Amino acid sequence: MANPLKQLAGQTVIYGMSTILARIINFLFVPIYTRMLTPESYGVVTEFMAYIAVLQVVLVLGLETGCFRFANKEGVNPGTVYSNAFVTVFAVSATFLALMIAFAGPISRGLGYEGYSSCIIYIGGILALDSITAILFAKLRQENKALKFAIFKTVKIITETAANLLLFLVFPKYCLDAAQSGNTPWLLHLIPSTPDFSYVIFAIFISCIVCALLFIPDIFRLTFKLDAKLLKMMLAYSLPLMVAALPGVVNDFLDRILFRYFDTNAQAWRSSLGLYQAAVKLAVIMNLFIQMFRYAAEPFFFRRSAEKDSPKLYATVQEYFTAFCGLVFLGVILYIDIIALILGPQFRSAVGVVPVMLLSYMLLGMLFNVSMWYKLSGKTNMAIWITLSGLVVTAIVIMIFMPRYSYWAAAWGHLASYAVMLLISSILGAKYYPIPYRWGRIFLIFLLMGAVYGLSFLVDGMFFQDAVSGVKLVLKLSVHTILILAYCITSYIIIKQKPI
Repeated sequence: MANPLKQLAGQTVIYGMSTILARIINFLFVPIYTRMLTPESYGVVTEFMAYIAVLQVVLVLGLETGCFRFANKEGVNPGTVYSNAFVTVFAVSATFLALMIAFAGPISRGLGYEGYSSCIIYIGGILALDSITAILFAKLRQENKALKFAIFKTVKIITETAANLLLFLVFPKYCLDAAQSGNTPWLLHLIPSTPDFSYVIFAIFISCIVCALLFIPDIFRLTFKLDAKLLKMMLAYSLPLMVAALPGVVNDFLDRILFRYFDTNAQAWRSSLGLYQAAVKLAVIMNLFIQMFRYAAEPFFFRRSAEKDSPKLYATVQEYFTAFCGLVFLGVILYIDIIALILGPQFRSAVGVVPVMLLSYMLLGMLFNVSMWYKLSGKTNMAIWITLSGLVVTAIVIMIFMPRYSYWAAAWGHLASYAVMLLISSILGAKYYPIPYRWGRIFLIFLLMGAVYGLSFLVDGMFFQDAVSGVKLVLKLSVHTILILAYCITSYIIIKQKPI
């Protein structure tokens, strides 16, 4: 069992290289965004990114996971599998982009962003290019080309970073100098001269173009031939995953979409959304690890599914995963005094939701592990009902409580939703694809997290209540470090203990 776990950990690190870089850079841009954009403008970026996340699930058609399923089948040519997926997703994405270009004006007016029809076109381009390259990235994962995967992702990230830096820090001054000399930069036909939300969208669009160009040699190696019979089986397997993933992604981003309709301050809902999103960014470290893990774990679980001891292996993975997520949770919360300085002063009022979001993301990661049962057993239709239940919980919490509690309702809605889905998936998994999860140990890890978190509050209240800076702050963080080390040692003991 040791070797498979080491392999999974190694691939998680490699896949995580680009993911870490993306999240770190995104993290580093938060101080720029929260200082150069108003909460309202940052809220617009957040709303657009929510639409992108939801629509991309539709355009990929669930074929990422479908490719893993059929490329591992005996007697099936993996090249044919990926050619089927690529041609299908390309046709759907190209049609979508054409519609976005044709109706950019009405869409921008309908959303209340008249004059920003170009942004709608950029979003269409982002979605089309990301959906197409998603299949190609899946092919790299299937072929265990983790390093190439990481390099391509890194180039995309560096491109987006460079574009952001040029747009926010260089372009406004360049426009001012050009205006004084009587020139008009050609980029002004694409973006405004002063920083706003369109800069962020345009930078992402440029990075998507560069990423697609990197894949040109890989594209030409595909056969571009459709195997109708195989494609029919692939879609029969994948479309339920897409339908199931759609409410899942909608669930993740529904709060951002519903701010427009249910926030306490209807006139300033974009500002509330901007404050909330800035605080959520501080919980990105948890989401980062989950994404890293997911890239490596999904093909890993499929490859190991035929082995006799695979259920026991999956259970052990869940324990280590939970313990590490607990470490991330405590690491962020116990150093929040420093981490919160990343945000601009006008964005720090929402930092209180960070613990709730960290715990929500932790449950989401556990849900990914538990939910492998319906992918491995082929019962993907069950995923629809699990994710729909979570979506209903989120919608109910937001619609009832957001008019009174604003972004607090959004944070607690996530936590309640993921908890419900985890419970339902665990019950169904035990029936259809039993995995010997040792829930007692997992509960002890949560109990240990709560104890360390509570002890930090107690110690801070007794000795470091006014520790804002200086020696007291250093002592406070030193005590927190000792508490985190104690958590690491104790959680390891819990996992390694032999069953009674």
